[in-house]
Parts: sequence; C-alpha cells; structure tokens
Amino acid sequence: MESLGNKIKNLNDIHSSIERIAHQIYENNFEEEIIYVVGIGKKGKRLSSLIGKSLSSISDLEVQFVTLEIDKKNPLNNIKSDKAIDELKNSSIVVVDDVLNTGSTLIYAVSYFLKVQVKSIKTAVMVNRNHKKFPIKADFKGISLSTTINEHISVILEGPDAGIYLT
Repeated sequence: MESLGNKIKNLNDIHSSIERIAHQIYENNFEEEIIYVVGIGKKGKRLSSLIGKSLSSISDLEVQFVTLEIDKKNPLNNIKSDKAIDELKNSSIVVVDDVLNTGSTLIYAVSYFLKVQVKSIKTAVMVNRNHKKFPIKADFKGISLSTTINEHISVILEGPDAGIYLT
C-alpha cells in the first residue's frame, strides 16, 4: 500500500473544521434567506455539500448548491456551472475548494460570478497553503499550513483514509 504521507487532520478534525466554517458563514449571512454554496470540481463539490449540510442544521438559511468546473491548468478555458449565472443575481455566494495554493482557481471562480451583480462573495477552503500568486484570500479556512512549494497536500473527505495529508 502506498503511503499517503503525514496525516495532519483526521476525519473528526475535518468535521470540526466544517462545523466551524458553517458557523462563520452563518454569522456573515444571518440576515440572508438564501445562500449559494459553490463547489469547485469534485473535491470542492463534496466539501461544499458537507458545509451546506452543517449550515442547514444550524440555521434557517436556504442552502442552494452550485458546481463549478474549472480547468485548473488553464483556468481561462470555458468555466462551466450547473446553474445559470442569472439565477445568482443579487445573492450571497460562498465559493468552496479543498486547497488554496496559488489562488488561481479561486480568483477565476470569483471572477466568473462578477458577470452579474451579487451581494457578496466569500471563499472557503479546507487548507490554506499560503503560496498565493493572486490577490485572493480564504475568508473561511479549516487550517493554514506553511509548506514548501514542493510539498503536496491531499484532502480525502470520505472512506477509511479520510484525512488531510502532507507529502
């Protein structure tokens, strides 16, 4: 069996972080009726689902889920959303991804939603690596790690190997 690396957080730690992030999102949006939680790619979608479920359990907010597909190697390529952008007009949005590394994916995701007037856009990540090349930050984060650019972070949200790993 191949080693996943050093385990930084286990599944219980991840769920605690998700609950804390959900509370922070609610504190920032308690006056809203609806909030759009946008997951980037497969991992962002899974994390947004977990955050949304926690958010629904602690608040009366109506949580709407959106999935955004971005080519992380070439983010200027066609960005695809499973919800028409006009549906998010005048709304509050939280964009979710598993890891914030350079900020490229998050900044292109945020810029996609700026095609319409919105109330607010916030970002949430499980791991903030602090290697940003773009002027974007994680408003809500599970953990901040100072890593070298050569190290790799894996976020596994389900199964027997669930956890956050550093290799």
